[in-house]
Amino acid sequence: MNTAFKSDEWTRRRFVEGTAKTFLGVGALGLGGAKANAALGPNLGLPGRAGAAKHVIYLYMGGGMTHLDTFDTKPGHENQGQTKTIDTNVDDVKISEHFPMLAQQADKLAIINSMTSTAGAHQQGNYLMHTSYEERATIRHPGIGAWAMKFKGRMNPNLPGSVFIGGNSRINGGGGFFEPEFEPLTINDPNAGLKNSKLRGVTQETFDHRLDLAKQFDSEFHEKYNVKQVRAYTQMYDDAVRIMTSKDLKVFDLKDEDEMTRERFGDNPFGQGCLLARRLIENDVRAVEVSYGGWDMHNNVFISAPERCAILDQAMGALLEDLERRGKLQDTVVVLTTEFGRTPRINQNAGRDHYPKAFSSVIAGGGIKGGVKYGKTDEGGANVIENAVKIPDFNATVGYAMGLPLDQVLYSPSKRPFTVAHKGKPVLDLFA
Repeated sequence: MNTAFKSDEWTRRRFVEGTAKTFLGVGALGLGGAKANAALGPNLGLPGRAGAAKHVIYLYMGGGMTHLDTFDTKPGHENQGQTKTIDTNVDDVKISEHFPMLAQQADKLAIINSMTSTAGAHQQGNYLMHTSYEERATIRHPGIGAWAMKFKGRMNPNLPGSVFIGGNSRINGGGGFFEPEFEPLTINDPNAGLKNSKLRGVTQETFDHRLDLAKQFDSEFHEKYNVKQVRAYTQMYDDAVRIMTSKDLKVFDLKDEDEMTRERFGDNPFGQGCLLARRLIENDVRAVEVSYGGWDMHNNVFISAPERCAILDQAMGALLEDLERRGKLQDTVVVLTTEFGRTPRINQNAGRDHYPKAFSSVIAGGGIKGGVKYGKTDEGGANVIENAVKIPDFNATVGYAMGLPLDQVLYSPSKRPFTVAHKGKPVLDLFA
């Protein structure tokens, strides 16, 4: 083999491995111990939903979003503190003053004020919300995006099926025990576009020539070892090469959007992440998560919450407007959630502490009934007193909106049975 070929920093294998990791969420080195195929088991009976949504946009508020200062205000009660309540465009739906844009789109929102959990630590709560399962050292469970891809498939063959946008991808709705291709592509900065998406140091002609040479070198090995692991490795290379030459990659370049649109979403990573999510959905990416942290407000909640809420309000408001205007809201489930709420009682540091016992989440689009509040907490926001919704029930509702077979048993490589939302049951009253 030519010495220059061997010493070039961006050899065919190194470049495509980096590209595969970027586009497919996997690394070639990981395929040596790749996860075995998960096997289907019996379907226990709950039928899928006709006219289901095709996409999910999952807005995750990391740290524990305060419910009394967002969607479950308690005007007149001492627990409420300084946050005021405002009217919305739905007569009997009122929310926090920090959400003026969402207040004008309350007719699209199903606000669940009766979320409840027992996981009061961040990592455990985050994991439970994303997977419906308690965290275990022996297994990683798939998130809703991976389940959607598993049962519904990738929609655009030239783009990843699932994308995570945000700074902390350590605990997100990943592929779990599924095969490597179900891992999401991670984008830390939505303004930065994609890395490893262009050839470096070689021309297209040289790159194609090296691919041909490599295929010749590898053909005998592939023929001799025609097994699942080798086929997966080869397929990963082929997918990466196809994707990186696709014109669809321009979807990741937010510079294609006019300045007015970018300003509407907000000049910040979360706002631009929501804009990128809209672009990805329009280009048939199945699932997108946009993460926004900083909600762990043990101190000065009445200073921190308005700042966080303003960014969320602008970005989510613009996202819902765009999806509706472009005819994509019915096809897309937009989820706003967090790992737990915060204590109704204000602590000595003018903050609120962890509180899994009662909190709020929101679902919009995808056939969900808008303009409703579901469930109720007591007058101080401390206890769920009507229509409690556990985390698996919430995720089952999202899965049902997407038409996923909630009762379809799927066996992990270790032969253990799992379903989309564990034992959760969808809240059917939320559907139009």
